[in-house]
Amino acid sequence: MTLADLANRVVLSGGWRRRGIALGCGALSALAMAPFDLWPVLAVTFPVFVWLLDGVGAGRRGLLGAFGTGWWFGFGYFIAGLYWIGMALFVEADKFAWLLPFAVLGIPAGLAFFTAFGALIARAMWTTGSLRILAFATGLTLTEFLRGTILTGFPWNSFGYALTSVSYFAQGASLVGLWGLTLFALVIFASPATIADARDRTRHPWAPVALALLALFLLGAYGWHRLANHEVAYVEGVRLRLMQPNISQNLKWQPDQRPIVMRRYLSLSDQATSPERQGVKDITHLIWPESAFPFFLDREPQALAQIGELLPNGVSLITGAIRIDAPLPGAKEPRVFNSIRVLRDDGAIIATYDKRYLVPFGEFLPFQSLLESIGLQQLTRVRGGFTPGATRRALTIPGLPPAAPLICYEAIYPGSVLPQGARPRWILNLTNDAWFGITPGPYQHFAQARLRAIEEGLPLVRVANNGISAIVDPLGRVLRSLSLGSDGLIDGALPQPLETTFYARHRNGPVFFLIAAFMIAIFAARRRNAKHR
Repeated sequence: MTLADLANRVVLSGGWRRRGIALGCGALSALAMAPFDLWPVLAVTFPVFVWLLDGVGAGRRGLLGAFGTGWWFGFGYFIAGLYWIGMALFVEADKFAWLLPFAVLGIPAGLAFFTAFGALIARAMWTTGSLRILAFATGLTLTEFLRGTILTGFPWNSFGYALTSVSYFAQGASLVGLWGLTLFALVIFASPATIADARDRTRHPWAPVALALLALFLLGAYGWHRLANHEVAYVEGVRLRLMQPNISQNLKWQPDQRPIVMRRYLSLSDQATSPERQGVKDITHLIWPESAFPFFLDREPQALAQIGELLPNGVSLITGAIRIDAPLPGAKEPRVFNSIRVLRDDGAIIATYDKRYLVPFGEFLPFQSLLESIGLQQLTRVRGGFTPGATRRALTIPGLPPAAPLICYEAIYPGSVLPQGARPRWILNLTNDAWFGITPGPYQHFAQARLRAIEEGLPLVRVANNGISAIVDPLGRVLRSLSLGSDGLIDGALPQPLETTFYARHRNGPVFFLIAAFMIAIFAARRRNAKHR
C-alpha cells in the first residue's frame, strides 16, 4: 500500500472508523509530551489529522464534520496526556474517588472542544494544496491560545511543548514563546500530509516537507548558537539549599503528623552534603516547598521558634505555607491564602506572596457557595476555598536579587509569570506535585516551568515536595536536580539572568503577525482558485 492509498482510506473513512482514527491519533500525540518526549510521532498523527479534515466535505456539513473530528482527536489527546489528574482523587479516596470519571473523562471532554473549534476554524479557511497546512496550524494555534487564557486558562501540554525536549529547539521560546513554538510545531509536523497529494492538487508535494525540515534546522542552529555563546554566571555570595522532603500527600494534612513533618524538615535541612556543606551553617538561603506545613505557620509560635533555632545568623528561610486572614466585611469565613513566606534567622516572617492563579476544584470551586451548599468540596477541603492574592509583585528576600514568585501551576502561564514594574532577576517556583504520584504530570509540570526560564531569560529555582526540584539557568539548562519520588538536598549557586529576551520585549505580537500573514496568503489563494474556476 502506498502513502497515497493510505491517505485516501483516511480521507474516505466515516462513522466510528473515522472517530476511532481521530481518537487514536490524538492519544498517540500525547507521547510527544514529557516524560516520553517522542516528538517525531507528531509527524505521523498530524498528517492523519489533516487527511481527516480533507474528507469532511464542503459547506455547513463539512464544518460540523471538522468540529467532530477535532473533538475526537482532542479527546484522545487529553485523556492520554492528563489521565494522571485522577490520581489526586485517591489521596482521600473515601471522599473523592466518585469524581474519577469527571477527572479522567470529563476534563478531557471539555478541553477537546478547543481542539474541535480549532479544526472548525481551519476547515473554514481550507484550500487545496500545501496552504491547507497553514490553515490547519492557524486554526489550532488560535484555539490553543484561547485554551491557555480564557476561563482562568489551562495551557497544559500545548502542542509547542513537543519541541522543548530538545534544548536546541527549545531556545526558540526566547524569540516567540510557547504560542510561536505551537504554530511552528503544527506547521512542521503536519507538512508530511502533502507527500500523498496528487500532482494536480499540489504541484510540488515534497516542497512543504523540505521547508519544514529547513525550519527545524534553522531553529536548532539558532539554539546551538545561543547555548554555545552563553556561559553560566552566578550571583556572588549566594549559597542556596533546596530541600525536597518527599512526604506522602495522604499524611501531610493529618493533625497527628504535625510534629513528624516538622522534625523531618528540620533534620533533613541540616544534613551535610559535602565537605564544604556540613549543614545550614554553610548556606545563605534555605528553601522549602509549597504548603510545607500541616498548620498555619504564623499561628504556631513553637514552630517559628524551632525555625529560629535551626537558622544561623544571616540565613533566611523561604517556604510555602498556608496563611489565614480576617474575613472581608460582611463575610463569615476567614480568608485562607496559599502563600510563600520569608523568615529571617530569628523566626520572624518578613515577606509574603499570595498565590493569584488558583487551581479549579483543587483550591476553589466555581460557584463556591452553591456547590458547598450541596456538599461538594475542593480537594484541599478549605471551607470557602482559597482566596487569590491581590497583585503579582516581586518578592524581596534579604541577600537575594528581586524574585518572581510562582506557586504550583502559576508557572504554566506564558507571558504572565513576571510582576508589574522592574524586571526581577530570577524565578522562584514552589510546588507540591505529590497529589499525582509517580505519573507524567510532575514531569510535564517541570518541563513547562523550565520553558518560562527560556522565554524570560531568567534562572529558575524550583522546589517540590516530591520532585522535580532543580536549579535551571536562564537558557533552560538543568544545573542541579532531584528526581521525582526521592528526598534530598540541592546545594548550589543562583545563576545570573540574561538580557531581556525578544519574547519578553514583544510577547505574542510576532506570532499574531505570522498568523495574520498566513490568513492573508490562504484567502488570496482561495480567491485565485475561485477566479480560475
